Amino acid sequence: MNKAELVDAIAADADLSKASAARALDAFIANVTKALAAGDSVSLIGFGSFSVSERAARTGRNPRTGEEITIEASQGVKFTAGATLKSAVQKKK
Repeated sequence: MNKAELVDAIAADADLSKASAARALDAFIANVTKALAAGDSVSLIGFGSFSVSERAARTGRNPRTGEEITIEASQGVKFTAGATLKSAVQKKK
């Protein structure tokens, strides 16, 4: 599902216009981004949590030359699925 398809689904499920659904989705994305940039985490009970994770500096290898290189420390975004989302995705046997 891409963004346009998600907007269509939100508009249909929430009885909104596509423009309103698109604005709501854009506002959600902007506010999650703003919270993560400020170092906060975002928890949506049942769905999951977004947080910033720290990656330590480490040594790696250039695959072309085999030369050792230093990979700088960085930050990344981590998503942890909530229990309701996990159970919805599990295949029923």
